[in-house]
Amino acid sequence: MAKQKFRPLHDRVVVRRIQAHEKTKGGIIIPDTAQEKPQEGEVVAVGPGGRDETGKLIKIDVKTGDRVLFGKWSGTEVKLDGEELLIMKESDIMGVIA
Repeated sequence: MAKQKFRPLHDRVVVRRIQAHEKTKGGIIIPDTAQEKPQEGEVVAVGPGGRDETGKLIKIDVKTGDRVLFGKWSGTEVKLDGEELLIMKESDIMGVIA
């Protein structure tokens, strides 16, 4: 994403999903059609932040490279330079994985 010319606006974040495991702990292989989309991803780009009632900039708490958890139906799926990404508001992110 470093060479892309896409910058999210306001309090939006661009996230790349982290691939789901293809096997269960018991060793059963899960086919692609039966897998759920992962709810974990890596932050690829962040906007400058939102504004409060007075117009003051509120910075975003996540940064590029953070691993985050988000809701199942969060964000909008887009394809940029052949890569599937999610664009979501910062409020859709549930937390950062340490």
